Amino acid sequence: MNLTFDILVINPGSTSTKIAWYKNDVEVWAKTIRHSLEELSKFDGVIKQLDFRLGAVEGAVKEMGYSYDMLDAVIGRGGIVDPPMPGGVYEVEEVLIEHLKMCKPWEHASNLGGLMANAIAGPRNIPAFIADSVATDELDDIARITGLPELPKCSLAHTLNIKSVVRKAAKELNDDWRKLRFIVAHLGGGFSICAHKDGRMIDLNNANENGPFSPERAGTVPSGDLVRLCYSGKYNIKELRRKLAGESGFVGYLGTNDMRDVKERVKKGDEKAALVYRAMALQVAKEIASYSATLEGEVDAIILTGGVVYDEDFAAMVTERVQWIAPVLVYPGENEMKSLAENALRVLRGEEKAASYADVVRNYKKREVV
Repeated sequence: MNLTFDILVINPGSTSTKIAWYKNDVEVWAKTIRHSLEELSKFDGVIKQLDFRLGAVEGAVKEMGYSYDMLDAVIGRGGIVDPPMPGGVYEVEEVLIEHLKMCKPWEHASNLGGLMANAIAGPRNIPAFIADSVATDELDDIARITGLPELPKCSLAHTLNIKSVVRKAAKELNDDWRKLRFIVAHLGGGFSICAHKDGRMIDLNNANENGPFSPERAGTVPSGDLVRLCYSGKYNIKELRRKLAGESGFVGYLGTNDMRDVKERVKKGDEKAALVYRAMALQVAKEIASYSATLEGEVDAIILTGGVVYDEDFAAMVTERVQWIAPVLVYPGENEMKSLAENALRVLRGEEKAASYADVVRNYKKREVV
């Protein structure tokens, strides 16, 4: 029996809420609701924005001529919780709601995803889900060691798109994604590069703090020089954090985070732009190569994804440096909304069972880095 499921997808960002209506895995319509800084400044923290954003979403759905009563499920972007969770689809239940509201270890707009999904789904007695949180943690313990015991590696990545392209690549290879080994490079505003083995992200860079520099983030920088910069008196902590994640990379060197602008400058003969452009490709390739060691040289494919790889020349520069490791597959863009819909659909069809965050909390043991 072929059933059609109506699914509402919600993806909250810092100053916007993206929503999309799907029939199975086909997008019917999508809308990005913009929130002004003036509107958001009225709220003391992200969680306090819940009712405001729910009102905006309800208005947008009605404007499109649709009703929540038509829905079979709602899925939101997965947020940051402590303890962290493995990847997968999770039903939004009381324990998860409680931890999403805590915003630990830090606040993130994605925490509203599950809360909004639950607020819409609950009164209609339909399921609410989240999937593949940005703070998904599947790291091998050996990957947590950094060299400084006080600072173990934190798992923070573009999990939703990474898991989506892994499934897509496995389908192309006619194999089970849970049995294959991939190195995935998600290249957007920030870069997430990971070793994905047998269904788990076993090693990765923290997209906010290390790895290659990106259009707006510094990536790994010399630690001694960074300490001296911290104590130079030039910056307070808020300014320096913004510099490292928002005002570095292309922004720091070239004054723009737009890949198209950089590419245009390269075409016009701007030598500095060309050097920084090539340097970013080199750093991405080096990071990819490092994860071939994590996978002991057994790599089924390297996957390049994210908005940056719409630039075919950039993707080709990276490919040229890493294709000796494994075949390179290129899937431009992020497709977060479709990925969320597909996650919900697998559960609705009975192809996958939704996990319980309560079980994660119950079984979690605080990891101690030796």
